[in-house]
Amino acid sequence: MFNISIFFQYASQYLKTRLTYRVDTVVEILSDLLFQAVNLIFILVVFGHTTFLSGWNREEIIFIYGFFLVPYALFTSFFNIWDFNERYIVKGEMDRILTRPIHSLFQIIMERMELESLFGVITGLAIMYYAGSSLGLTPAWYDVFIFIAMVIGGAFIYAGIFIALASIGFWSDSRTDIMPMMYNIGNYGRYPVDIYHKVIRFVLTWILPFAFVGVYPAAYFLKREEWYVYAFLTPVMGVVFLSIAVFLWNAGVKKYRGAGN
Repeated sequence: MFNISIFFQYASQYLKTRLTYRVDTVVEILSDLLFQAVNLIFILVVFGHTTFLSGWNREEIIFIYGFFLVPYALFTSFFNIWDFNERYIVKGEMDRILTRPIHSLFQIIMERMELESLFGVITGLAIMYYAGSSLGLTPAWYDVFIFIAMVIGGAFIYAGIFIALASIGFWSDSRTDIMPMMYNIGNYGRYPVDIYHKVIRFVLTWILPFAFVGVYPAAYFLKREEWYVYAFLTPVMGVVFLSIAVFLWNAGVKKYRGAGN
């Protein structure tokens, strides 16, 4: 309950700050929507030259992209730690974090939240509704709960991977470009994995499981029964990868030497 109270206090202060600079907030939301629109246009351009992509039609690819946006929006809203190494390790702000009686990772997540990114959830749901209507999908009542579990699992996978990468900073305080590279790799999860080489499919499934953020869980709602096992593994993979990441973080904090060394 204490952590929940802290979360709402952080969220309240964040909203006050963002509302002070309304124009900046609106511009940032519009830029996110524009970025999502460009990706959608890319899909439409591709299907302007073909009818199927490895057995997937245009509406199915659009549905997968819409699903991908929902857990990705949760991730960018609450786990925006791409600059952790430079800000908290190199500049020494981790010292400040460790003086407070709250888990260090929780504090950093709260400090780095970007609630305006939650608009991506609305965009993703709208795209899914459009594609699902075109495909004639009729979800069952329990699909709502399955959807929530898979979305949370996908967000946990993203969070787990990037928290684990951020933890490297506790052992090596040098700047690295691995975060932007990983963001680019994560985009592969918004497309069906069977369009890639088998080595890439293996990487996107078991090593960097971004496929569990988009195509695998979306395949359940598209009635692709051959992918059902992978779809229902999504929450499991999310818990596993987030647990590994928290373990690495806790181990890294013990190795942290401080900004003065």
